[in-house]
Amino acid sequence: MQEGLADLFPLILAATLSALGLAPVLTRGAAQLGLVDVPGSAPHKRHASVTPLAGGPVLAGSIGLTYAVLRPNADPLVRGIFLGGLAMFVWGMLDDRFTLRPRVKILGQIAAAAIALSFGIQVRITQYAWVDLALTLLWMVGLINAFNFVDSMDGLALGLASIALAFFVLATLDAGQPALAALSAAILGGTLGLYFYNATPARLFLGDSGAQLLGFALAAIGIAYVPAGAGLPQGVSWFTPILVLGVPIFDTTLVVVSRLRRRRPVYQAHNDHTYHRLVALGIHPSRSVLAMQLAAILLGLSALIALDLTVLLANLLFGLIVLCGVASIGVLERAPVEA
Repeated sequence: MQEGLADLFPLILAATLSALGLAPVLTRGAAQLGLVDVPGSAPHKRHASVTPLAGGPVLAGSIGLTYAVLRPNADPLVRGIFLGGLAMFVWGMLDDRFTLRPRVKILGQIAAAAIALSFGIQVRITQYAWVDLALTLLWMVGLINAFNFVDSMDGLALGLASIALAFFVLATLDAGQPALAALSAAILGGTLGLYFYNATPARLFLGDSGAQLLGFALAAIGIAYVPAGAGLPQGVSWFTPILVLGVPIFDTTLVVVSRLRRRRPVYQAHNDHTYHRLVALGIHPSRSVLAMQLAAILLGLSALIALDLTVLLANLLFGLIVLCGVASIGVLERAPVEA
């Protein structure tokens, strides 16, 4: 039976309430297990007090509870995302507790992507299987790290994820993919409830378990979104997930370009993200976060508008947005960055 938007409201509500209820309990549990972020443990860690890394457990718990109660018989595609997400969550928890080396982290990310691949969640835009496989791994590992990178300020990553998920709810419904719409709605509810505790001043942080779980889930949904069934040509929809997730992608691109230019290790945390650049340009911290979230909304709207354009106009719009992104990197690269 085809679902409508109203059918997804119980999922959003249940996941939101679950996250709100689980957070106080799991925050205490994370602190007792030593899953905490200590101020000053790295140059970029400037928060005021020891903060539990409970975002991952809360997010995973809220989604799991919601599906156990409201959708016990999940679609096979959704089960694949669940299993891959579970692997990514566990690997992130290990990283939060023991600080895994970058190569070890990437191995876990590739393993989670391989689980998704085994369920048929794969990019299919070329005639060459190896190219599609490489694009799948690049997309998934890239997005996992993009959300890890963009988690540089209270509420920022969760806000961007919530915006992306809201657009995915609309896009997947329009494409006739109710299972993906339901999954997007459940994760959206979890992020909304979690945002209450992660907004400034944060009472918990996402940690690697939360940020990487979000990145994995959004990357998988972006691949599984196939609007061809709704009669939309691939020429106007192939870049929809790229625009919906455009801000984290932009931030990661900026960071990689900046660190390579300055001959710094890409995985060495530093205050050189989009948020830090905006603040360095004199924009208030809260407005810097708002500016990034507003950009995410505008990109999401552009993605949905492009679906109603001709192939030529849609790709011209995408090209114009990419050019604006390149120009923005040039401007932000001129902002002062701490040595």
